[in-house]
Amino acid sequence: MTSPNLLQSPDQLTVGLVQMAPVWLDREATLRKVEGFIAEAALSGCQLVVFGEALVPGYPFWVELTGGAKFNDPAQKRMYAHYLSQGVVIERGDLAGVCQLADQHRIAVYLGVMERAPDRGGHSLYCSLVYINERGEVSSVHRKTQPTYEERLVWAAGDGHGLRVHPLGAFQVGGLNCYENWVPLLRTALYAQGSDLHVAVWPGGMHNTPDITRFIALENRSYVVSVSGLLRPEDIPAGTPFREELLATGRSFFGNGGSAVAAPDGTWLLEPVAEQEGLFVVTLDHTHVREERQNFDVAGHYGRPDITHLRVNRARQAIIQFDEDPIH
Repeated sequence: MTSPNLLQSPDQLTVGLVQMAPVWLDREATLRKVEGFIAEAALSGCQLVVFGEALVPGYPFWVELTGGAKFNDPAQKRMYAHYLSQGVVIERGDLAGVCQLADQHRIAVYLGVMERAPDRGGHSLYCSLVYINERGEVSSVHRKTQPTYEERLVWAAGDGHGLRVHPLGAFQVGGLNCYENWVPLLRTALYAQGSDLHVAVWPGGMHNTPDITRFIALENRSYVVSVSGLLRPEDIPAGTPFREELLATGRSFFGNGGSAVAAPDGTWLLEPVAEQEGLFVVTLDHTHVREERQNFDVAGHYGRPDITHLRVNRARQAIIQFDEDPIH
């Protein structure tokens, strides 16, 4: 049987958007579910598969619903301790299964995780967007530069180290987390590196994606893939702290999706999808990027570095640097 990818033009790229619910705050169970969707995307001919923000082990929906700003509150501290225990430690090999599948199927992966970072002491969480290339290598880990609103109570601020784009077929792909997509200078940092396939990941909410997805497509004359998560009451395992309080709100969804794809002219290839879990597959054609760049290229002939330019610090930030004693 001929692989679907062999039938495509070199300008084409097939992308899978996975709008899924985590097994909330259960890292291992959520990763098993992620791995199942990667295999499904590969069978569907995808060369890139994208998952939502903070998907592994899940977004902190409890904060706004359970008085998360109470200082030194014992219940909030217990919940944070549980959340931290389920964080992803990349150096420990937590994503080894995802990397193996990426290599096996020659499929690239963008995955949103809550990163427990040893280089920052290991007890703070970073909202990180991980890019794993088609050889199964972790190519970048972008820690969200500024958590939004209640996220600041449980997430630490990241840095510019992961502001990178990656070659994938005819495309250069880069990504940002949630409200970072509204920050002009962060977008520009990717545009200036040649980004023409922009990945925007979200925790799940139809209020987020309809405007910004099309706006970025028009601003950069690029494809924009927005991928959201879901969370339903049944996705919260028994025994999870605050489970009863969350169920008592009566919500049918805590996060209701909104995944979408816009073309370089701002038209929809996939209109925002709500309240539905699954894999959504689209095929992109780089020809359309080149056509739209003819009259507007924000980092090219419309860029004027003699007037304005951006300086980006991509150093990974740390609070300590060791100067080892010289060997005598």
